[in-house]
Amino acid sequence: MAITKIHPIKSTLNLALDYILDKDKTDDRILISSFLCNPNTAHLEFEQTRAECNSKTKVIARHLIQAFLPGEVTPDLAHEIGLKLCEETLKGEYEYVLTTHVDKGHIHNHIVFNNVNFETGKAYQSNKKSYHQIRNISDELCKKYHLSVIDEEYKRFKELYSTKGKSYKEYMEFKKGTSWKYKLKVAIDKAVLKSNSYDDFLKVMETYNYEIKFGKHIAFRHKEQTRFTRAKTIGPDYTVEKIKERIKNPDKNKLHILDYDLEEKSPTNRRLIDIRKNPKVKESKGYEIWANRFNMKLTAETLNELRKYNIKDYSELESLIQDQATKRQGILTEIKNIEIEMKSIKETVEELHVLKIYKKTYDAHKSNPDDKDFFDTYKYQIIKYETAYNSLKEKELVKSSISSLSEKFKNLSSDKTKKMKDYEMLNSKINDCYSLKKTIEQYHEINKERY
Repeated sequence: MAITKIHPIKSTLNLALDYILDKDKTDDRILISSFLCNPNTAHLEFEQTRAECNSKTKVIARHLIQAFLPGEVTPDLAHEIGLKLCEETLKGEYEYVLTTHVDKGHIHNHIVFNNVNFETGKAYQSNKKSYHQIRNISDELCKKYHLSVIDEEYKRFKELYSTKGKSYKEYMEFKKGTSWKYKLKVAIDKAVLKSNSYDDFLKVMETYNYEIKFGKHIAFRHKEQTRFTRAKTIGPDYTVEKIKERIKNPDKNKLHILDYDLEEKSPTNRRLIDIRKNPKVKESKGYEIWANRFNMKLTAETLNELRKYNIKDYSELESLIQDQATKRQGILTEIKNIEIEMKSIKETVEELHVLKIYKKTYDAHKSNPDDKDFFDTYKYQIIKYETAYNSLKEKELVKSSISSLSEKFKNLSSDKTKKMKDYEMLNSKINDCYSLKKTIEQYHEINKERY
């Protein structure tokens, strides 16, 4: 992928243009293009546009740099991509001069464009959002021209991690319906059912108190949240394309059973009724008869449950709860250790990916470490490469492969899933035993007062 940078020009526009038009840098001034201005007089024409539009902005022009990896493009191709970048970014509304420099080890484009839109007279808004738009357009153009090979192994691992990398804490919060992802999932499902179009859907989400952020992936933030949540992270059915598809589905208004509606709800713990103290017993003889039957039935069920666990007395029940709680804590510790290992694999995969995508840049830097211009342009990539390499070297994982780590990650994920099921079974058993314990304690308390 190409590296992009942009900075303002507040004075000496003519010097900036002289620099980018240098014949020694532009293959004897062949790799030069312009739009609605003459490259040699562009600084005067930019000022004329500013005067005609009565612009008071302090910024005269913007200088956009697009640098390519060493050996990845020819000068002509780089210039062609630069023209496409100008077309898609500036949309024919700003005068500009584009030059392609070939004097360094890396080919790069310089684009100097007027800060004033000659159609509207408004100044160009340079901020994080506009910069990300430039970067995304540049990345898409690089993909279109096949400049960088997409690392499919890395891409598959990222997809695997997004679905299998959820921590046990996140899993339990989602299952209980307390996580923001769970709440967003419910809100989107409801909004889809209420909407006849995508615009309707967005309006409904706003009525649910969600702020919407548009970009490569749509994201939502509830008014009580601090961060946005990308819709795609809660499942494959929550991307923009899938949401639009679901809205148009003619069967969407039929019986709609959500996954979270199918989860078994925890039964309310039943308690014995104290016949002597319950006010309803005093008011109704019929209620008293029903209460006695209920107590007899619950006592019988409790005894049956105790037999199921092969428990003969109260002390054995307490011992069983303690043993099961110890086992549960052991399983939870194992789950957490697995999660630590899975997180470590993710970090290693990210570092291996950095080595792969920045190797050409780093090799070019090492071949000519005194090239300050090259280092300044690729400083971020060079430092990131060195950091990743040193980390992998310390872990003795420099020669590891993403595919082998992905396989290990899958095995850990499978093991974690089994242990989470064991944990939930133990948790359910402990809760049942606690319920039996409370029933027994209540039974003894009621009968102690009675006799």
